[in-house]
Amino acid sequence: MNNTFEMVAKTFQGLEDVLAEELRNIGAEKVEIGRRMVSFEGDLAMLYKANLCCRTALRILKPIYKFTAADTDALYDAVKQFDWSTVMSLDKTFAIDSVVNSDEFTHSQFVTYRVKDAIVDWFRDRYGKDKRPGVRLQDADVMLNVHIAGESVTLSLDSSGESLHKRGYRVAQTEAPINEVLAAGIILRSGWRGESPLVDPMCGSGTFLVEAALIAANINPGIYRKGFAFENWNDFDAELFDSLYNDDSGEREFNHKIYGADISPKAVDIAMRNIKSAGVARYIDLQVKPISQWTEAPANGVIVTNPPYGERISADDMNGLYETIGNKLKNVFKGYHAWIIGYRKEYFDMIHLSASTKLPILNGALECELREYEIFEGDYKSFRKAGGKIHHGESQPKGRRNDDRRGAPRNKKNDSRDKFSRDNRPARDSFKKGKEFTPRSEEAVKNENPLAVRRNEAALRSIVGRQPSLAKPGVKMRSRNNNNNNK
Repeated sequence: MNNTFEMVAKTFQGLEDVLAEELRNIGAEKVEIGRRMVSFEGDLAMLYKANLCCRTALRILKPIYKFTAADTDALYDAVKQFDWSTVMSLDKTFAIDSVVNSDEFTHSQFVTYRVKDAIVDWFRDRYGKDKRPGVRLQDADVMLNVHIAGESVTLSLDSSGESLHKRGYRVAQTEAPINEVLAAGIILRSGWRGESPLVDPMCGSGTFLVEAALIAANINPGIYRKGFAFENWNDFDAELFDSLYNDDSGEREFNHKIYGADISPKAVDIAMRNIKSAGVARYIDLQVKPISQWTEAPANGVIVTNPPYGERISADDMNGLYETIGNKLKNVFKGYHAWIIGYRKEYFDMIHLSASTKLPILNGALECELREYEIFEGDYKSFRKAGGKIHHGESQPKGRRNDDRRGAPRNKKNDSRDKFSRDNRPARDSFKKGKEFTPRSEEAVKNENPLAVRRNEAALRSIVGRQPSLAKPGVKMRSRNNNNNNK
């Protein structure tokens, strides 16, 4: 019996191919790239894995009903023909999100109302006019997605609930933090998987740092979440999900360091809190230090950073800031690949380096650009004489560039790695300006975020006050909240 079905993973524009590769790596079939989405096929286990493992997915949808409708009356009639008892019962609540791109349907809110009316009337016709599931805008049991393109309508179950960028580890944030999905996508786009040092010299609330640590150790981003919408579905298989949730066989050792810094002590304090909440502080060195004070860097690393755009966050001298970035890349970060996301071309120009890659990418409502700079040591002629080559992306403009503004290929090296562990996370008050974190005792670790101490039954009971659902002899559980016990 074939139990596979169609699914759709939503993402940001510019990350579709990254997400497609993630889905293939976890075993998805018939992966096809669309606009801000990737369609694929798999079984129930694949749906759970997509939610748990995909770093660049915003939500995972399961289409349940497709039809055509020329107007809102036809939409209502078609929705009312569906057997809604297969999706929800009278004691459930539901919410509807509508995405409309159509000349026939011009108001997404009215589409939402008509679909809601059809569902409610379906239940009333069968159980009585006072019998109907409730509508709930927040934390509904069943979340429905309506997508209309022209006259083509697709109704889907949203298996994720809250957007998957809400990992669960963020406890504080600076103004305008970069989205976790976008941050992970940029790191994956760079090709970095933990085989060299990574630096973010303007780290803000630490999103790049945490996402890099999760990638380097191959920790599934979904393990920090309190729940997913599919846990309220009629066909939810708790035992299957728990087995996937607690499978850490893919996690790996990380033998390098991730370095973060920011000019703001407040931002560094916030970053530190988020790093500790994720349980990855042992991989990260964090300092209060402006970009102008960087005089050395670990060899052959990667920079991924999100400088101020001059929009919501600005510096006193934006041109000077970007010129300093360029100077530090040339003089301090030799041998690096630097990936910088920015908004204004005039600020990029102040870096005075030629980008080997330019990619359009959305950061919220801003149409930004992701640029890669390959920084080589010495002059360009010597670099080419030694056999070096510069890779230029498809969007790279043609034309002559100054030789001293080119970059160098990334130096990947095989490494022997220490045993992976997330114990001995650093204490908050061990932090000093310009000083690295130091490991803490096991006793201090017990006071950390229990969601980061996975496969720990005592931590789980401290959160939800009950035994894990699979508390059998020899079965160790990751700690997580179960929404079914919080109703």
